[in-house]
Amino acid sequence: MRPIYLDHNATTPLRPEVWDAMRPYLTETFGNPSSAHAVGRKARQALEDARENVAALLGAFPDEVTFTSGATEANNLAIFGHRPARAVASHLEHPCVIEPLRQLESRGVPVEWLPVDSRGVLRTDALPTCAALVCVMLANHETGVIQPVREIAKALARNASLHCDAAQAVGKIPVDFANLGASTLAASAHKFGGPKGVGVLLTRRGTELAPLTFGGHQQKGRRPGTEPVPLTVGMASALEIAVRDLVKNLVTLANLRARLWDGLQRSCGPVVLNGPEIGAEDVVPTTLNASFPDCRADVLLMALDLAGVACSTGSACSSGSLLPSPVLRAMGTSEEVLRSALRFSLSPNQTAEEIDEAVRRIAGCVARVRQR
Repeated sequence: MRPIYLDHNATTPLRPEVWDAMRPYLTETFGNPSSAHAVGRKARQALEDARENVAALLGAFPDEVTFTSGATEANNLAIFGHRPARAVASHLEHPCVIEPLRQLESRGVPVEWLPVDSRGVLRTDALPTCAALVCVMLANHETGVIQPVREIAKALARNASLHCDAAQAVGKIPVDFANLGASTLAASAHKFGGPKGVGVLLTRRGTELAPLTFGGHQQKGRRPGTEPVPLTVGMASALEIAVRDLVKNLVTLANLRARLWDGLQRSCGPVVLNGPEIGAEDVVPTTLNASFPDCRADVLLMALDLAGVACSTGSACSSGSLLPSPVLRAMGTSEEVLRSALRFSLSPNQTAEEIDEAVRRIAGCVARVRQR
């Protein structure tokens, strides 16, 4: 049975063009970019070209770009690097934001947890008016809802800092760092067809961040260590392709998301949509979160895996526990809806026929689980 992969929010396949761009820097131009000789200088040029390309594609300056191992490291570097006296966030955030904030709490830093509405949008009326580090993701990893980051940035106190986890937004919707108004922004290459093991932290000029690690002079000392040139080249290449095709992909994904939801409604009822409605403008259409009452999500997930459909119960960083989603719990969903929720995340490379086949397999699994 041909597998159907509906877990693109967890990771995406490496694009062939990206591998072609990376390969020479693994085998031919393999020098250390900090070396002074010609081989090192060629690697340094590739690294700085990648930095400039990523900056241009995300509305940033090259000196605002710090390459990291991924969004988890970037989020940790931003949160701990700000050294906040107070922090503010919501339970919509990804575990790689929530857990650093928990660590701050354990060290005596007050963390305020803001309420959200039933669609999964942060309630801006509860924003602090004093100095704090405010963490707001751009696109939610479980529902796809887009948070009003720019409006939040404008509403904050002048001495507040805003960190934005944009891992599920970059490469999928337009992202302009300068226009967002955030102090820092994190992203990860493998979410948009790039390699695993590389991400980026954008840091607005004038923002002071303390490093988490210490060593050499690389990247202004903010993230010392030999830069992974092939991975940075791969990230820049994948981002360039994603941004180039962004408008076309958004149309394709919106149609696929609507087709999937329509099929689930027709074949799997009762079914509940969690998060933004079909056709909403404030959603990344890669993501559809649905609950199947009378089906335990963990049981249904295993049945779908056996049927060749890959999906998830939440973020890849936390779904191993198969516990109910903290995002949906924060949205106030009922226990029945909460415990029967699955996340399906799409690729613009998928076809209508593949979505229809996925619906057929999902419907069969739902029926069997409900009969138990």
